[in-house]
Amino acid sequence: MSATRLVHDSMGELEVPADALYGAQTQRAIENFPVSGQRMPESFIRALIIIKVAAAKTNVTLAKLSPELGGAIEKACQQLLSSPDLMTHFPVDIFQTGSGTSSNMNANEVIATLASQLSGLTIHPNDHVNLGQSSNDVIPTSIHVSATIALKTQLLPALEYLIRAIEARKPELKQYCKTGRTHLMDAMPIRMDQAIGSWQAQLQQQHHLLAPILAQLLQLPLGGTAVGTGVNAHPHFAAQFNQQLSADTGLAFSPAPNFFALMGAQDTAVSLSGATKSIAVTIMKIANDLRWMNSGPLSGLGEIALPALQPGSSIMPGKVNPVIPESAAMVAAQVIGNDAAITIGGQSGNFELNVMLPMIASNLLNSIELLSNSLRLLADKAIAGFTVLPDNLNRALHRNPVLVTALNEKIGYEKAASIAKKAYQQQRPILDVALELSGLDEETLIRLLDPVALTGDEHK
Repeated sequence: MSATRLVHDSMGELEVPADALYGAQTQRAIENFPVSGQRMPESFIRALIIIKVAAAKTNVTLAKLSPELGGAIEKACQQLLSSPDLMTHFPVDIFQTGSGTSSNMNANEVIATLASQLSGLTIHPNDHVNLGQSSNDVIPTSIHVSATIALKTQLLPALEYLIRAIEARKPELKQYCKTGRTHLMDAMPIRMDQAIGSWQAQLQQQHHLLAPILAQLLQLPLGGTAVGTGVNAHPHFAAQFNQQLSADTGLAFSPAPNFFALMGAQDTAVSLSGATKSIAVTIMKIANDLRWMNSGPLSGLGEIALPALQPGSSIMPGKVNPVIPESAAMVAAQVIGNDAAITIGGQSGNFELNVMLPMIASNLLNSIELLSNSLRLLADKAIAGFTVLPDNLNRALHRNPVLVTALNEKIGYEKAASIAKKAYQQQRPILDVALELSGLDEETLIRLLDPVALTGDEHK
């Protein structure tokens, strides 16, 4: 058997692995929640430790904690944050107590044990590391802090990266005109730069929608302690903590105007999740457009060729598939599923506490990470590298009977429709049929039916 040591908490004694930094409450959680084998995200744990550093500094400033104790806690936290083995100390399952108390106490115990070892002092997980705090305000604060950092360092830069990648392709692609499609059926022509420009505009809109959510994330409930009233916390704890955390992270955190709202509900997390779902829908649109345009290469549309990244079949030699758009579409599906779970989690605010906090945190951070990675892959391995197949574009472009729409003002809708139908039936170029039936001369028809001219101004 592995060596163990005896630890205790308010419920009694039990054994933990001898080399474990965590204590009794973490061990109870390990035994109580063998649910998924999935731990809380590392980004969440890091945010939780950052919060503990700022809380310790705050309590020293407010003379609630001695400089020696506060310094030991800070040193332990910094060592944890720099350790490549950080997550070995945080084994608690996502599907634990709904307040996240097990994860908060996991952090408190690990920090207290390590701080005691490093300093030779006796540092208590509740009385010192958790001073002026409750799981009920720490975990919602950790959700906001980890999501803020993830947005600032991952998702927003990834959106900007893909937007720039699309912008870089537009000048080159302006020369290519292709058949537009509505209902997957031939429609009026569109330039290739207009087609990808629509994706860019979608992404820019998603980027814009994140700004007000980010402002809400910067408001934190720490200082509300157990139920939002701030019991056992110094009256200046919240203000001082946010000042300290802002200095430590370079982000402008502030106390929430109402602690009760951010502890009893998770509306901001639900809003952010909704934004990630919206980005997922945009990604699905882009991915599916790329797959359709790349389809073939002989029996599909074959308008573009995506980069050939890997063999596409274990049995069909030479087959190459649109793997990056497929990956992106799966990411989109997962994010939409995460949002459904977070939506239900957001409904689980019972009086003064939401009781699905760990699941909300995990799904939210998972969505941000998946989207951030997928956006960059789309930029580098799909948008930047696809080539246009102009012969395939032009083969259908000038034969498209829908071009007759341009003659509506000259000959009327019904006559134009009859020309289009005959062109479809006889599989003839629209120009030839229009010469026979429109009463317009060839020069006029060539001018009116020019696909490129019909694409209009580049901003339309």
